[in-house]
Amino acid sequence: MIHELRVYHCVPGRLPDLNRRFETITLKIWEKHGIRPVGFWTTLIGEDNQALVYLLEWQSLAERERIWNGFMADPAWIAARAETEKAGPIVARIENQILAPTSYSKLR
Repeated sequence: MIHELRVYHCVPGRLPDLNRRFETITLKIWEKHGIRPVGFWTTLIGEDNQALVYLLEWQSLAERERIWNGFMADPAWIAARAETEKAGPIVARIENQILAPTSYSKLR
């Protein structure tokens, strides 16, 4: 099992729009594709309170590539993203890391 850590740094003031898109649109499309989120977080105390941090679970890099590419090419996602970004981009910058568990990790 591997995990993918993604951090979406929002355009100032657009974090509520990103959260709304995940709640009402993105998670439904992810479910259709088999994307397995572990959790989502925002910063309560820290440097960046305009970011959404989330963790995804994958069986392998091959599974991730196949499923993620299918999601990104999904016409429903492409249309929803365009519609929700009519007023401009929501995300300014994305950080992405693929993580492998250590031998002592609770998540494996």
